[in-house]
Amino acid sequence: MSEEMLAQLIGQAETEGAKLVTLRAVAEEAGTLGAQRALERLGLADAGAAKDMAELRELLGAWRDAKRSALKAAFQWAGRMAAALLLVGLAVKLGFPGWLK
Repeated sequence: MSEEMLAQLIGQAETEGAKLVTLRAVAEEAGTLGAQRALERLGLADAGAAKDMAELRELLGAWRDAKRSALKAAFQWAGRMAAALLLVGLAVKLGFPGWLK
């Protein structure tokens, strides 16, 4: 239907000398037709596409949360290891192994 409307508007633009209103209608119909074709090529033109996109956004959000949590845990682990190494270094420097004898 949009293809027919676009063809009709283009024909009208040719015969009328392309008035501004006609050109705007041509641009709007061309944009709509292009968007519909793009959605069809991506497989998102069916009725379940909105639900699929919502699920994909939810999955992406969960992935980002998991990635953020993993990075936070890794930095905490690295901080604890650095603190442990510092304590071991202080213990050796202060002669703690000698106290154990």
